[in-house]
Amino acid sequence: MPTIDTDVTIIGAGPAGLCLARALSGTGLRVAVLERETETALRAPAFDGREIALTQRSVRLLQRLDLWSRLPTDERHPLHEARVFNGASRDALHVGRRFAGAEPLGWLVPNHAIRSAAFECVADASDIELHAGVCVSAVETDAANARVRLEDGRVFASRLLVAADGRFSETRRALGIATRMHDFGRVMLVCRVTHERPHDDIAWEWFDHGQTLARLPLGRAAPDGRRGSVVLTLPVTQMRAVQALDDAAFASEIARRFDGRLGTVSEVGERRIYPLVGAWATCFAATRAALLGDAAVGMHPVTAHGFNLGLLGVERLAEELRTAAASHADPGAPALLARYDRVQRRASAPLHLATRGIVGLFTDDRPPARVLRAGVLRASASFAPFRRLLAAMLADRGPVGSRVTGRRDCPEQDDGRPRKADRW
Repeated sequence: MPTIDTDVTIIGAGPAGLCLARALSGTGLRVAVLERETETALRAPAFDGREIALTQRSVRLLQRLDLWSRLPTDERHPLHEARVFNGASRDALHVGRRFAGAEPLGWLVPNHAIRSAAFECVADASDIELHAGVCVSAVETDAANARVRLEDGRVFASRLLVAADGRFSETRRALGIATRMHDFGRVMLVCRVTHERPHDDIAWEWFDHGQTLARLPLGRAAPDGRRGSVVLTLPVTQMRAVQALDDAAFASEIARRFDGRLGTVSEVGERRIYPLVGAWATCFAATRAALLGDAAVGMHPVTAHGFNLGLLGVERLAEELRTAAASHADPGAPALLARYDRVQRRASAPLHLATRGIVGLFTDDRPPARVLRAGVLRASASFAPFRRLLAAMLADRGPVGSRVTGRRDCPEQDDGRPRKADRW
């Protein structure tokens, strides 16, 4: 079969890959998106139980991509405040409302709705080729181009390859990029329920002894505001027993595990379980290739910032590629990829490492760790500047298109020569 020439080939039609493709529409770049799932599945993704917390910055980017307006209004849930609990204490660290101003900290949107809207955006763009239901058999890159061979024999040759195929990315492995995986030894159950007490647009994160619980508010607080997504994290063996319960018993079990704080629980939705495995690629770019979304950083969901980091990568990589396209420069040039790698890793590393630290401390049930985390929460709750800083971080109100500068520590220098190994 003949080789298909493109400027940018994106492997993975998840939200990050599709958003990048949409961001490149109108630049004059020839963009191809390759995806294993069928077009039918992409057009109408199945409900998977996951609610995505979007920062204000992410929402603005989605508005610019014409994606936000495609989301059903009844699936855009405002998040005005977050509260963090520790153990049996009813005291909490409050973040939001009083410190972040009148607008929400962010918005909760179902993952399947984001995927559907992203597909619509790409489907409406005549200059993006989407190839669904295809399987990649081989990936090769060299100084001249990147080549992706499909199982059906077709070959896509491009000046830049973008791996956006998730935290277990096969493309990343084929590129030879090492990745540090961290299995947290837990699984996460997500399920929509109705609870007796209103949520007031407030999210809870509760680090209880032996379990982690969360309640995400779905639907505006007035007049009801009693629908929420509950998140339960347990070891696999304990989760099996919970998953085996019928709906009535499960509702009672969730009410019990929340220590009655939700009131009566009813109207149990579909339950989904996901393993908790983090990923950190040792570099986000290589010869003629870039990593995007979970293929670069797979976050623990405790901070709810995983997709926001992915969108930050979309914003930064798209900015580099749009600039290159405007000057007819090479979209896979070493200098361009080195800048993307450097900036995106420096933006991602603090949150990634902080999340690892938070999870490690707040899921450690040994007595010294319990005392330490109780002290941390008390100190944080009484220090208003810290709460304001945390609220600003969660909302991420930084201007879209802002650039981050810092030390250059990439797999390649601007002249293409190898660099020292990534320290993260």
